[in-house]
Amino acid sequence: MRTERKPTRLDRVFARLDREPERPAHIGVPRMSRHRVVLFGVALVCYLAIVWAVLITSWLVRLDWQVMFFRPYQQWSEIHAFVDYYVVLGQRGPTAVMVAAWLGWRSWRQHTLRPLLALGVSLLLLNVTVGAAKYGMGRLGPHYATEIGSNEMWLGGDIFPSGHTANAVVTWGILAYLASTPRARRWLSAVSAVTSLGVGLSTVYIGTHWLSDVVLGWIAGLLILLALPWFEPLIARAEERIFDLRARWRDRRRGAVPAGGPVGRPVVLRPLTDRADAAPDPVPTGRPASRPPACLAPGPHTTRAERSPVTPAGSRRPPHPERHPRGTTPVTRP
Repeated sequence: MRTERKPTRLDRVFARLDREPERPAHIGVPRMSRHRVVLFGVALVCYLAIVWAVLITSWLVRLDWQVMFFRPYQQWSEIHAFVDYYVVLGQRGPTAVMVAAWLGWRSWRQHTLRPLLALGVSLLLLNVTVGAAKYGMGRLGPHYATEIGSNEMWLGGDIFPSGHTANAVVTWGILAYLASTPRARRWLSAVSAVTSLGVGLSTVYIGTHWLSDVVLGWIAGLLILLALPWFEPLIARAEERIFDLRARWRDRRRGAVPAGGPVGRPVVLRPLTDRADAAPDPVPTGRPASRPPACLAPGPHTTRAERSPVTPAGSRRPPHPERHPRGTTPVTRP
């Protein structure tokens, strides 16, 4: 009796790397539920409260200066080399390339562009919101502070909120947002939260950001992730439009549809019997339409096929004075 081999864990891993035959239907798209709206509102209130606390030079600004004077990079100098490498997890270029490669593979495997489009929308929102806040408030960093105890606002800086922290929240949090199962979503959410918070604290350790910058950057990234379901209809329309353009390009390349013609709409040909107008006149040829009747001699006539062939007697060649019959010697002229 022959039994089938039970697939091992390695076999299941390689099976997941293969491309699925069609787009899976069990992956749900997050919607803007009431719970998510409440979280978005709470995060927005916290964002505005931190901005206001920094503007009025409250206790939060004093805490920033205390942490700066503590100089963590001198207190724990043995981890400085590790922090220099760890902070790269918050830089836009390396993290975007890594996450885009992973989401590109998922897009290929699942026959959908939603992962890449969601990443593009989230990074665009990050550039618009965080970039506008950075250059709008113009706060200077700890290394460029001008007055002890001041909030260092509107002095031409670009560190409030922390771009490293917000980028880490969005870039790694998009993996949890696009997770296929609730369990994977919970684990990825926890990992992205710890990673992004560690990136923010690394910038405080190095001395490039205030502590309030990190907290505000973490909330700014969280706001973008919470607001992504509002952009899901736009992502779906963009995906449909891209697939439609790809289908048109393929049809034009194969020559199935002429350039500029409609794609996917066959031309319906209807007969001319249902039209009310008269049939068009036939196109005249080179011969006249009516011919006079042929004059035939009286008597019985036979068809051309029944007639017997007639061979003419003699030669058909016309007589010529200088022509001699075969077998005779021509006479030479004097």
